Amino acid sequence: MVVVAACTIAAVGAQQGGGPPRRAAPSSVRLYVFDCGTITSSDMSRYRMKPEEVSTTKLSIGCYLIAHPRGTLMWDVGAVPDRAWTPTGAPVTHRLTLPDGQMREVVITRPLVPQLATAGYTPLDITFLALSHAHWDHTANANVFAGSQWLARSAERSAMFGSQAPLGIPATYEALRTAKVRTLENAEDYDVFGDGTVVIKPAPGHTPGHQVLFLKLAKTGNILLSGDLYHYPEERALGRIPTFDVDEAQTRASRQSIEAFLLRAPATLWIQHDFNAYARLKKSPDYYD
Repeated sequence: MVVVAACTIAAVGAQQGGGPPRRAAPSSVRLYVFDCGTITSSDMSRYRMKPEEVSTTKLSIGCYLIAHPRGTLMWDVGAVPDRAWTPTGAPVTHRLTLPDGQMREVVITRPLVPQLATAGYTPLDITFLALSHAHWDHTANANVFAGSQWLARSAERSAMFGSQAPLGIPATYEALRTAKVRTLENAEDYDVFGDGTVVIKPAPGHTPGHQVLFLKLAKTGNILLSGDLYHYPEERALGRIPTFDVDEAQTRASRQSIEAFLLRAPATLWIQHDFNAYARLKKSPDYYD
């Protein structure tokens, strides 16, 4: 077992990854899915559910690359920094100590940057970085992408770098403090490439500036990446809201707004932490287009 405490994570800095020759820009939007690990089990009371109400208490950790003819977007960057561990070729268990003293176990097999290389990209090739939110299991490799333009909600950025207790593990995203930032207004839909195919939508409540990502794919159809709007499909079906959301009323309103959007678009919701659904997704170098 590998122990990765907060002090270890604090030492993690930016890194660059090598790999195969870079690919030319695609002719249409592509979505690459990377396996960034599994949270082995969760205290279901935090989600206002019982273990018997879910098919599994495990949570997947997804990282995503959107390749567009006009650039690239990295969406969420994992729970364990690449530089905090040495791959063995087999699943490795990491025990993380969070700033509030809580412990989490994450099983991971491959670092993120080598997976990015399977798609033909390095961190230097990433035009934009966007985080659904700043919790620890979405920000681990954010420092690696500090050379990209960061697309950040003003409320989330304030929570990350404000005077109050910050979100997640600040050491994993400290380099973003001085990154080039495109600040998104809290209620703004942001069309990343200006053609309606990649749109970041506000969905606050889980955190102050939580957001979700809409993708219009020519063959696959419309997809919406959930961030942590939901964690379990049963949470969605039963209408439960986690106890640790910063504003439950806001979460409920965001869910209603996004559910209405899913019907209008129409779009399929991908719950990023849904372990069973995530296991069925094809991973890089395969892609959805």
